Amino acid sequence: MLNCLLALFLTFFAQPDTTLRLPGSVASAPSQLRLCSETDSLQIAVVVFVGNRKTKERVLRAELDLVEGEILTSGELEKRLEKNRLRLYNLQLFHWVRYETVCQAGRVTIIFEVQERWYLFPVPIFSLADRNINAWLEKKDFNRIDYGLHLVQYNFRGRNELLKANIQLGFNRKYELFYTVPYFNKKRNLGFSLGGSIYQSHSLDYTTGKNRLLTLHQDEVFPIQRRYATGSLILRENVQKQTTLTASYHQEEISDSVYQLNPEFFSNILNRKYLELEIARTLNFRNTFAYPLAGHFLQFGLTQQLGLNNNQHNTTAFAKYGRYIPLGKRFYYSYTLEGQSRLASNLAYADNIALGYTSYIRGYELYVIGGQHYGLLKQGLSHPLLDLNQIELKFIRNPKFNRIPVTLYLNWFADAGYTVENRFEQTNFLTNRLNMATGMGLHLVTYYDRVITFEYSVNREGRTGLYIHTTFPF
Repeated sequence: MLNCLLALFLTFFAQPDTTLRLPGSVASAPSQLRLCSETDSLQIAVVVFVGNRKTKERVLRAELDLVEGEILTSGELEKRLEKNRLRLYNLQLFHWVRYETVCQAGRVTIIFEVQERWYLFPVPIFSLADRNINAWLEKKDFNRIDYGLHLVQYNFRGRNELLKANIQLGFNRKYELFYTVPYFNKKRNLGFSLGGSIYQSHSLDYTTGKNRLLTLHQDEVFPIQRRYATGSLILRENVQKQTTLTASYHQEEISDSVYQLNPEFFSNILNRKYLELEIARTLNFRNTFAYPLAGHFLQFGLTQQLGLNNNQHNTTAFAKYGRYIPLGKRFYYSYTLEGQSRLASNLAYADNIALGYTSYIRGYELYVIGGQHYGLLKQGLSHPLLDLNQIELKFIRNPKFNRIPVTLYLNWFADAGYTVENRFEQTNFLTNRLNMATGMGLHLVTYYDRVITFEYSVNREGRTGLYIHTTFPF
């Protein structure tokens, strides 16, 4: 209560300075009240939070590296405040985060003000049962549609916990439940995640021909059924740095028809059971996680698959590094290097995944390029065409919904990738060669960190296309 009264008093008397903001950043830039010279040594007296009606204060304090009683110069303090503001904003719990400071007799009071988002999203499922919009448009099969309910509760119990549930019917049936706790111990550096999934589909992409997926459809039976349970231990230093240890148990089964068409789908068996162990390290120092313009990102890890009713064992090492560089005059360059190496003595077709799914070369969206090893370079040059900051909808009173940020970027890109394939290469001409594409795109950054891209590309084969994506491209 005392902190709240102090925050209200300081907010009333403090007059904020002018602000700076990167284009496309929906985080409000810091407003500051400077009452101390740059040479002063300042002691942090108290850190106060305002606006976190649902979010627990201890959740916010766990992200900060500012310690009450710590002594800093004014210049050092300003850098640390901006660093911590970005940490709070990249929790992706708030529309904006800003800070104010008040100094008296060498002691500084820091006020972090936030505006909370809406956290409960019951979303009807009406989606296409293909890898992406472009693959569905090629077939235009209206039977390949899924429907149901997708429920997400962000910031569950005000503790930054995540609760997700899926009930999906239609072409693909899916029942899922996942629960993530960022930390549970007193030091606030250990968390966990639990989940399970049941998946059944009347369609299965059973093999690849000329780098296109060949599909089997069966109305009476399910060509593929999958079940798994997973649990993770999360070693979380803050929102930017964490290590995850994951163990999952899988059961998978294919129909007799799939086996006849491709006996190598599960390496000459109809069903398999396996245990998967993974360790991954993530360092995310991008200015914003939705559409970064500055900073860097690094993720690497190791996965071990152990067959329980067969000899399908494989080991996969993976790594991804991204760099985001402001060039000046509102131009921003970025690149990502990504790679994977998979070692296996008896690799099933179902595990021979490289490019064309989560990772892809822009311009090759309609192709899949399987393989045991791959390397991928994605790069782009962005320039904001339109930056409306926030469009205010006056007919909506709720501040969690009545302001819509809209930023539009023009983006030039050039991607290249190489896949090493020595097991299923017979009819796949894009393997064991360098594939390249370039193009132009429009990237829309808007509500609740949503990114929509429209990209026109030409690839090495001279084939052109307009492709749509709903995630940041690299």
